[in-house]
Amino acid sequence: MRDTDLLARRFEENRSRLRAVAQRMLGSDAEAEDAVQDTWLRLSRADGDAIENLPGWLTTTVGRVCLDRLRARAVRPEQPWDTAGPEPAGAGGGDPAEPVDPEREAVLTESVGRALLVVLDTLAPTERFVFVLHDMFAVSFDEIAGVVDRSPAAVRQIASRARRRVQRDSAAPETDRTRQRQVVEAFLAASREGRFDDLVSLLDPHVVMRADPVAATMGSTPEARGSAVIAGFFNGRAQGATPAYVDGAPGALVVFDGQVRLALSFIVTDRIIGIEVVADPTQLAALELVPGVAESR
Repeated sequence: MRDTDLLARRFEENRSRLRAVAQRMLGSDAEAEDAVQDTWLRLSRADGDAIENLPGWLTTTVGRVCLDRLRARAVRPEQPWDTAGPEPAGAGGGDPAEPVDPEREAVLTESVGRALLVVLDTLAPTERFVFVLHDMFAVSFDEIAGVVDRSPAAVRQIASRARRRVQRDSAAPETDRTRQRQVVEAFLAASREGRFDDLVSLLDPHVVMRADPVAATMGSTPEARGSAVIAGFFNGRAQGATPAYVDGAPGALVVFDGQVRLALSFIVTDRIIGIEVVADPTQLAALELVPGVAESR
């Protein structure tokens, strides 16, 4: 097999992941396809032998392509990502007269979640790039730093800021607080009753769960990614978890002997995209914990 054929085959093996990155970065299936194709063109011009980690190289490259497109959006007016009708001239590098395919966009909305796309659209280009690549696709801060020309420590701060904004903005009208609470309650019930398929359906495919070191010693994994993995972790568990608000967000508490020993905070759009597990007593003391699910606080 020729080198170009082998490279093309390996690219195709990574295409679905690249499309998922581009969809979350750009919010448009048509633009995502263009970004993936642009990534292939860059790969075809690169020295394949010099690429040690092809999946990682492809992920950061498609992210860079999308970042350039997001930055270009900031300097020219354009329609919202979900507006029907023709794309703005030059958008996506394709035929400016080609209309958006409503069916393709509907598939994107179903697979990614409209609320998540709306929330991601509130982030600045660099924030969105860092959040999508790190929080949703497990790209390291060191790798991201080289793309955005920042230090790993600065990238970590950008990720933290983006995460807070996603948490805050996910309470927008598209995903109100009542709906968020219902998703968390349904997740806890499915966890207690061991309904694996229901757990998966309530989680974004690229959901991320993080636990502090103390929680890790209690059986939580320090970091887990993906709906199937996290559903497997929670399946049949959460017996002692009761719904609560954690720093104003829907969550859950585990109480032993009258003391809160564990707090779970959920980032919810139309599905759960993030779970934070806190067990460190100092961190727990700093959280605003409100047991119960009452609407008023």
